[in-house]
Amino acid sequence: MNEWWNWSPQQGTHQMGFAVVGVGRFGSAVCRELIKNGVDVLAVDNSEKSIEELRQLEPSIEARIVDCTEEESMREAGVLDMGTVVVGISEPIEASITTTLIAKDSEGSKVQQVIARATSDLHEKMLKRVGADRVVFPSRMQGERLGLELVRPNLMERLELDEQTCIEEIKVPEEFIGHSLRDLNLRKNYVVNVLAAGPTNGLSVNPPASYVLEKDHVLVVMGLVDDLQRLPKT
Repeated sequence: MNEWWNWSPQQGTHQMGFAVVGVGRFGSAVCRELIKNGVDVLAVDNSEKSIEELRQLEPSIEARIVDCTEEESMREAGVLDMGTVVVGISEPIEASITTTLIAKDSEGSKVQQVIARATSDLHEKMLKRVGADRVVFPSRMQGERLGLELVRPNLMERLELDEQTCIEEIKVPEEFIGHSLRDLNLRKNYVVNVLAAGPTNGLSVNPPASYVLEKDHVLVVMGLVDDLQRLPKT
């Protein structure tokens, strides 16, 4: 299993919204993936040029010029009202550390989790010390994948067969638990095919319609990207 899937967002943060601080190549990619999945996102950066470039790519995005190292600026921009904050700043290091600290430690902050980008092991260690819930390295995780993970927390693996079709391994959604594949009829209701089901260490390939899904089971499904995204996310 790829390293970047080994984590689940905290419950409730999706409903509270997302903010991306720093909209360079990595941060912009996170924004685009979130928007593509129908999620509202607040994008902030201290560079007017970066904000304008993002607006040209995503005209509908809420994007603001903000000094992310100033607590009041972050508060007024609405960053501290979001459930999840992605700190996409890489340099200067002190800016990413200060931003992370503000998001996690400011009085009245509603931020439940901060995912911060690091450029070195030392940078990672410092980010964790000031409260980052997770630290990522762009060389290990692309912005698009992080954005997808945030809106689909039960997605474990994805194999793209072409631009439209994928095979995905997902944790069984809560509303599927205790139901048979016949009851769920995923082919009819979601237009996806079940390739395998069961515990991760004992998957049943091409399971029968009578197969009942249990807690901690996974599903391996194939279909069009749009149809797969319609599956329950938790």
